[in-house]
Amino acid sequence: MISNTITSVITGDIIKSRTQVTPETWIKVLKDALSFLSTDKTYWEIYRGDSFQIEIKDVHSCFIAALYIKACIKSIHGLDVRLAIGIGNKTYEGESVTESNGEAFIYSGETLETLKKEKQNLRIKTNSFEIDEALNLYFKLALISMDSWTVNLAEIVKLSIEKPDALQSELGQLIGINQNAVSTRQKRAHLDEIMELDLMYRQKINTLI
Repeated sequence: MISNTITSVITGDIIKSRTQVTPETWIKVLKDALSFLSTDKTYWEIYRGDSFQIEIKDVHSCFIAALYIKACIKSIHGLDVRLAIGIGNKTYEGESVTESNGEAFIYSGETLETLKKEKQNLRIKTNSFEIDEALNLYFKLALISMDSWTVNLAEIVKLSIEKPDALQSELGQLIGINQNAVSTRQKRAHLDEIMELDLMYRQKINTLI
């Protein structure tokens, strides 16, 4: 048992995972993504084949974490991911993330079921209806772009999050394209606008703390 601590949880599942001839490909990408977000494996778990859960202790970073997971999965041709963010208290810490409990875990799990019914790929639930209503509208609009990312666009978003201080020319060197191509891909992915949404998310979540 632990005292009430505000935390955030992402529960997700891979869309069309069974269409992949070699599931090992996306499983490795997913494991690498979750490891990048949390080096402590007790805070993330992959279960039921294509479902996963990760606790992000810094609630302000949860949207960018969800964004990163989406970019990683969409860097594989034909795949996408559903992501449900839950923010609330944590009342019990288990030996693994799926054994822990509290509002954040319940909100995240319930919201994933909602996503499946509504065929939407990103949603948040907190204890504030006003915050949920606003952010979920922004998410729905952002998904118009994010759901349409090509492999190349997802790759540049992934790299931009991994190396936030890198110049466009430096990002280009890592994947063998020039600075202009990096700039074009970032614009086509609407990265600037999505980063503005991240700032908005952080401001709204700050009112919950």
